[in-house]
Order: sequence, then structure tokens, then C-alpha cells
Amino acid sequence: MTPFLALSRVIDQITTWIGKFTMWLILATTLISAGNAIVRKLFGIGSNSLLEIQWYIFAAVFLLGAGYGFLRNSHVRIDFIASKLSARTRNWIDAVGIIVVLFPFCALMIILSWPLFTQAYFSGEMSSNAGGLIRWPVYALVPAGFALLMFQGVSELIKRIAFLFGQGPDVISHENSKSDEQKHLEELEALAARKLAGDN
Repeated sequence: MTPFLALSRVIDQITTWIGKFTMWLILATTLISAGNAIVRKLFGIGSNSLLEIQWYIFAAVFLLGAGYGFLRNSHVRIDFIASKLSARTRNWIDAVGIIVVLFPFCALMIILSWPLFTQAYFSGEMSSNAGGLIRWPVYALVPAGFALLMFQGVSELIKRIAFLFGQGPDVISHENSKSDEQKHLEELEALAARKLAGDN
């Protein structure tokens, strides 16, 4: 299991780098959007290319950041059901879901989107809007995003199996799913509560 856990750590590291990059993309699209709106209101100048680059970046945030969301366990779960299940049951359900649902869905999306990307790339397809952008980069985000999500799925499957065989932590437990910021905030709240109780 050790080589697989090492692979999982490498995938997690790559996913983290990409996830942090997408956070900067959110800032970029916000600045472009604000700049575009200001120029349009003050000077009456509009740009379809600036509007479209906002959509491209927005698409990149969701598609390239999906694997990071999976890593951070921030995707939607039905917590009121999951909380009533044992840790082993939750991990079995996750492992089966990754194999039966996530992998086939990602593979299907890659297979379906790849021809769209290649056709746009070789034809040099452009936006139908005046001054719009070339289309293939945004089409490329679809297979790239689902490939990254699938790779993160490999890492998550390794971690679920490691837990089930007693060789790793339960990464989907409520405590482990909290971000570092959430844990720090809870520590500060507990410290404040203790100080308040001590003052009384």
C-alpha cells in the first residue's frame, strides 16, 4: 500500500497547486469584470474579448478547481444520512461511488469533449461575437478539468482503501474535512469561551 499512498500524496500536491492557482483566477476575473464595467460606464467603451475572457476564466475556476474541491472534501454530501453511518460504511460507499460513478462519468466527459476541442483547434474556430476570442482554449478546459478530477479520484480511492485496510486515516470524517481556517477559528472560539468562563 505504501507506493500507492506515495502516489496519492503526489496527486494531492499537484491538485493543491492547481487549486491555489484557480483561486488567483477568481481575483483575475473579478478585476477584469470591474475594469470592463468601469471603462464601459465612464468612457462608453465595451469589449467582447474582455467579456469572453471573464467567462473563460470563470469556466477554468470550476473545471480546473473541481479536483481541489474533491481533495478538500468540499463537494455536496447528504450529511444527515452520512452522519448516521459508520466510518467504514461511509468509506465503502465513497470507494464504490468513485469506481462506479466518478470514473465512468469523467471518462465519458473526456471522450465526448475531446472531438469538440480538436475540431475547434484545427479549424481555428472563433467566437461569433465581434472582437471575440478563439474558442479552442475554453473547449480544452472540459477534458482537462475532468482528467484532473479523475486523477484526484484515484488519490481519493487510494485513501479510502487505505482506511478500510487500517493503513490510513478517515479523510472523510467531519473533523478531517474541516479546512485549516475552520479548525483555527474553532480553536480561537474555544479559547475565548475559556477566557470568558475564567473571568466569570
